[in-house]
Amino acid sequence: MALVGAPNAGKSTLFNALTGAKARMGNWPGTTVEVSRGAWKAHAGKEKHNENASGRVFDVIDFPGAYSLNPMSPDEQLTRDLVIDCVEEELPDLVLVAVDASSLSRSLYMVAQLAEEAARIVVVVTKSDIAAENGEVFDLDAISKQIQAPVVAIDPRHRVNLEGLAEVIEAELARPRRVRRQAEASTDAFALADGRFSWIEHIVAEASTVKHHASASRSERIDRVALHPLAGPLLFLAVMWAVFQITTTVAAPFQNWLDGFFSGPVSDGATALLETLGLTHPVFSGLIVNGLIGGVGMVLTFAPLMALMFLCLAVLEDSGYMARAAVVTDRVMKAIGLPGKAFIPLIVGFGCNVPAISATRVLGQRRQRVLTALLIPFTSCSARLTVYLMLAATFFPDHAGSVLFAMYLISIGLVVAVGLLMKNTLWRRMGSEPLVIDLPVYQLPGARLALSVTWIRLRGFLHTAGGIIVATVAVVFVLQSTPVTGGYGFADEDMPFDDTAYGRMSNAVAPVFEPAGFGSGAIAGTLVTGFVAKEAVISTWAQTYSLDDVSDEDPDDQGQSALAEAVREDFSQASGGHTVAAVWAFMLFLLAYTPCVATLAAQRREIGTKWMLFGVGIQLATAWLLAVVVFNFLKIWF
Repeated sequence: MALVGAPNAGKSTLFNALTGAKARMGNWPGTTVEVSRGAWKAHAGKEKHNENASGRVFDVIDFPGAYSLNPMSPDEQLTRDLVIDCVEEELPDLVLVAVDASSLSRSLYMVAQLAEEAARIVVVVTKSDIAAENGEVFDLDAISKQIQAPVVAIDPRHRVNLEGLAEVIEAELARPRRVRRQAEASTDAFALADGRFSWIEHIVAEASTVKHHASASRSERIDRVALHPLAGPLLFLAVMWAVFQITTTVAAPFQNWLDGFFSGPVSDGATALLETLGLTHPVFSGLIVNGLIGGVGMVLTFAPLMALMFLCLAVLEDSGYMARAAVVTDRVMKAIGLPGKAFIPLIVGFGCNVPAISATRVLGQRRQRVLTALLIPFTSCSARLTVYLMLAATFFPDHAGSVLFAMYLISIGLVVAVGLLMKNTLWRRMGSEPLVIDLPVYQLPGARLALSVTWIRLRGFLHTAGGIIVATVAVVFVLQSTPVTGGYGFADEDMPFDDTAYGRMSNAVAPVFEPAGFGSGAIAGTLVTGFVAKEAVISTWAQTYSLDDVSDEDPDDQGQSALAEAVREDFSQASGGHTVAAVWAFMLFLLAYTPCVATLAAQRREIGTKWMLFGVGIQLATAWLLAVVVFNFLKIWF
């Protein structure tokens, strides 16, 4: 079964309700940019309660949102190619069309096109409750009669009437395919479109009843502020500032507890176990205690903050507010030659750059997709957030939330500045397009949906910690344990940092960053591992400073951990006492340089190797220049 429909019609929510899969969901258009596939074990009617009823298993494919089968972008082209323009034996057995009852006319155009094809169709009406709030009630039987296909009302957010949908699908699959009713090729395209619109108008007139006319809906009243030219941007900034304040304040106790848990009971338990097993060689304690537990454990202490951040963003998305952010930023997008629709992949980039680059498929023109894909790495992904937070808590403990907020504002500024530079040099003739976006109505966020989205994103963070970070920790351990001079053995506890392979590599890179105030091997080396994944910056620091037995020291007077104190001391020495300036320079370099290898792979797939390499060059040059300028400017005062 193919699951299609207009953007924001509830397709992905329905897909997850049917299959139990974890496709990305949100109450804003553009959340599906790739095909998702899952199995739905359907139970029709009373069979759901019969333990012996195995149920039929359907293969459900969720396609990107599209208003019609006339493609305007690559994701819409994909929908047409796989649902209509493929060989007969590969056509879906049935097409589920998600239709938003609160904007029925817009949602029915694709139904009109599918009705002209030789396809089995089941129309799934969502958001009937929202339509009812607006005073609109629809006669589903009348719609079904006009369309000549089954019509079912469901609520995918609350899993209502999924059994009824299964019954209708079973009945429809038992019927032969409908006869193709497509107009002749000679038919004028405009006349054909006019005919479809007339057909839609007739259906809505015949099947709808307006019970009352509200002077202004709830969404319209809120949008008077949210979309105001002045109040809208201020509200957006205030909301994001509140998110960072909430996450840093509420998550702090949980982070401290996890930090003590990993550095205390877990490390002590692992040490005792190794001694019991007779594994007392420094290789075992170095890799397991200082490496895996110290490095990966340090990254995992940020899990509460990430979970809270993801939860706040999921609530904003499900409420319908994030779609308004695209309207608020439309003027900025036009200034850099991009349509307001480009805000969708850019805002996704603040979660993770990889799916954000895939989301550029919602843009119609290739040059828009290329420019957006080059700008996305300047959006501060959640992986960088862990490093920002550690440095903010270490150097600005009373203003950690404001520091994180400032980094995200700087990230937006970088996107605009680099975008303007590229527009005025590479794409001088790139025109602007009007913003066309379906604004969803505001709704109370559902707990199940918000928690599901939070877990999907947190699971991605934990997967990185459990996969890439573990591999990075192992590689760094080998490099830090390998001597490059005589007199030391592998993993020798007395071996100085400078005499290790990792130390030699880091010291070779460090001079590049001396003008930026952090020309220390221990600091600069983390930027190399950070190229793999930004979370590796913290795990590498934890390993590096443990070589000097820093972990055995007591916390300082300000309650900072031993690792934080070691980082503080190293920044102070490398910057010649201009610690604050060097920390800001480091964070800005981390913000602007290449996010991770996974992002590069996504760029290569979407825009090609040439543009990917060009982007790496722009990122490195921007990061270094920004860090040097900021350090030399701030050291005048700090």
